[in-house]
Amino acid sequence: MRSVEELVATPFTGSDLTRTMIKNQISERWGEAEANRYDPYQNARTFAQWLKLGYRVKKGEKSLRSITYVETKDEQGNVTKRIPRPVMLFYRLQVEKV
Repeated sequence: MRSVEELVATPFTGSDLTRTMIKNQISERWGEAEANRYDPYQNARTFAQWLKLGYRVKKGEKSLRSITYVETKDEQGNVTKRIPRPVMLFYRLQVEKV
């Protein structure tokens, strides 16, 4: 099986703010060196994304909290509302191959 770094890219479309939120949480848990290894396109995914790739979250691990916004649009395609939606991610150190 491929290593975490060789997996298909995540559908990350977040902003610099959400990238920084996750990086800060990684730094708090595992240190600055590990935070510098963080790549939102490779090594932080949702529970379901990890399962689909043949990994499972280790027992007792707590998710990293992020946020995304779901946009609602009117008939003309203009954004009328941005609804915040929490996203729970797990970092590569929190998963193991099935």
